Amino acid sequence: MAAMTETNNIHAVKEGPEGDDAKCSFHHRMFLEPQEKKSNMKALLVKQAKKTCSCTPAKIKDCVLGFFPILQWLPKYNLREYLLGDVMSGVIVGVLLVPQSIAYSLLAGLEPIYGLYTSFFSCIIYCIFGTSRHISVSIFGVVCLMVGQVVDREVERAGFDPEPAVLSALPAPGGDGNVTGNGTAPAPLCDKSCYAMAVAATMTFISGVYQVAMGFFQVGFVSVYLSDSLLSGFVTGASITVLTSQVKYLLGLEIPRSGGVGSLITTWINIFRNIHRTNICDLITSFLCFLVLVPAKELNERFKSKLKAPVPVELFVVVAATLASHFGKLRETYGSSVSGHIPTGFLPPCPPDWGLIPSVALDAIPIAIIGFAITVSLSEMFAKKHGYSVRANQEMYAIGFCNIIPSFFHCFTTSAALAKTLVKESTGCRTQMSGLVTSLVILLVLLVIAPLFYSLQKCVLAVITIVNLRGALRKFRDLPKMWHLSRVDTVIWGVTMAATALISTEIGLLVGVCFSMLCVIFRTQRPEAPLLGWVAESETYESLSAYKNLQTKPGVVVFRFEAPLYYINKERFKSSLYKQTGVNPVWVKAAKKKAEKRMLREKEARSGDHQSGIPVDLGSEPVGFHTIVIDCCAVQFLDTAGIRTLKEVCKDYADIDVQVLLAQCNPSVRSSLLRGEFFKEGEDHLLFHSVHQAVDFALGTQGASKN
Repeated sequence: MAAMTETNNIHAVKEGPEGDDAKCSFHHRMFLEPQEKKSNMKALLVKQAKKTCSCTPAKIKDCVLGFFPILQWLPKYNLREYLLGDVMSGVIVGVLLVPQSIAYSLLAGLEPIYGLYTSFFSCIIYCIFGTSRHISVSIFGVVCLMVGQVVDREVERAGFDPEPAVLSALPAPGGDGNVTGNGTAPAPLCDKSCYAMAVAATMTFISGVYQVAMGFFQVGFVSVYLSDSLLSGFVTGASITVLTSQVKYLLGLEIPRSGGVGSLITTWINIFRNIHRTNICDLITSFLCFLVLVPAKELNERFKSKLKAPVPVELFVVVAATLASHFGKLRETYGSSVSGHIPTGFLPPCPPDWGLIPSVALDAIPIAIIGFAITVSLSEMFAKKHGYSVRANQEMYAIGFCNIIPSFFHCFTTSAALAKTLVKESTGCRTQMSGLVTSLVILLVLLVIAPLFYSLQKCVLAVITIVNLRGALRKFRDLPKMWHLSRVDTVIWGVTMAATALISTEIGLLVGVCFSMLCVIFRTQRPEAPLLGWVAESETYESLSAYKNLQTKPGVVVFRFEAPLYYINKERFKSSLYKQTGVNPVWVKAAKKKAEKRMLREKEARSGDHQSGIPVDLGSEPVGFHTIVIDCCAVQFLDTAGIRTLKEVCKDYADIDVQVLLAQCNPSVRSSLLRGEFFKEGEDHLLFHSVHQAVDFALGTQGASKN
């Protein structure tokens, strides 16, 4: 220990009663001296300001390249090595995105064409601004659900019929209307569909502004409050709500979508009230689609290591269902609900409705947070897997611009999507060039193929949406394993999931964040506080309750408190210390005083002598130890209440002739003790590098005092 102390330039030796050197220790007068600051705060701020405001050609170049990552990787693009994988992955993801974009548009309460617009623009914009090579930014089911809830609420507030829209803004083939460049895409009229898109676009714009602002002010730390268990529970709860919202399409029921608190229960009540109106044709079609999609998806996952690319079974189902609906005249004969006319080309750009901003600004906050949290987490996960780095703030810029710019082109909110990202990675994606290929596939659909989906039944789109929720719903199967790993995380998952499903998505997210914070506080409020024992032939001390064959030193108790010591758990610290040592110094002092008074009364009664200085035998039993060593290695910080608690503990035990030593205090704790005047003249508080050093010192001083 002395060698270690000398190595750290801290050779603090305390003389024992007989002049012998005790073990090396930190005395309160012999602390490590902190480094002197080389510059004051003003000079530091001036230096940082000059560095930030300087404008040199090199800095401008770095700034531009950092803001547009495509300018860094595109000139270095290796056609021979990267092109085949990027093209293959881009085509496959594009083929998968087409039916999903149409299906998720219904989830957002919008027309199918808007889902295709959203996927097209988001892939291009992320390719320009994103730093991840693998993630796929497009439509995400949970975000679509949150958008759809706001759209339905605002549409109802505006006085429109709450029944589902029937594409009134996009007239059927042959209808009149203003057209764009290719003469096929009509300009939307000011009806329910147009207003719904205005609400979605405005909220998308505001969400993007929030995300860009987060990147500018570098507040990506907000995502740390969204733990993995919280996000998983939120996505699972939202998936249950998504599934519920799609059941009416499976049954062919025309009932309004319920919104607000308790929408899940309200929706199921409406479904059972109208169950007798089930469209048998839609029900049979839904059953057949499930019969094909679920086994095919399972086979894709089971043999993904052997398949060069997953089979695009969704596209096959969409094509087959569209042909069956068209030639079987299912709409005319059985009244099946179909997608309706999907125009080719692009609608003219239109700015968001600025008057709607006050109505949707608050709703955009959780959507923005969920969007960037999922995007950043997926980016970092795949970057770590493939050995490159991403910049979290640039990712927030990227996802923000993926929402701001498309909001002028009839698009709604996007984020990274895990399922499609996994497909990209497994099919050979090397760069975001695959995103450009995906956009080309969707562009082909927009310009040529889109009108062919006129007869596609909505129940088919609902089946596609539900089947894609399997990953989130499988979390229920993982609950026993999650419970075994961490019960607290499992409870956080369950509370967040239940609140999201049963109350609402926004409130569920808030409940999850608050509950997870309460769990952290509860963990620090009631931490483990074991006694430690010595591992023979070493300098290590471990928990007596966790390990066998540990030894204890006579007269020395070693106690560890495994949490910060602050106002919330200060009473827990004292009660744990008193319980583990078996000695409450306050009670011992009270017992001594009581015994002293009793002995005095008995003495007075026997002799009547009131002489001062009468020797009194207190009759109290010895406490069984002379030193308590508190292992502070797990105490990250102290507040004023924690410092005061340590002072009280040291004083109370000193009153019954028990010394308290602190070991393994980190610099933050030592600094807090100094500022809190824990060390005062005339008091003998000692700090040590290690528990072993403190125990040796206690044994040495006790032996010296006996001699």
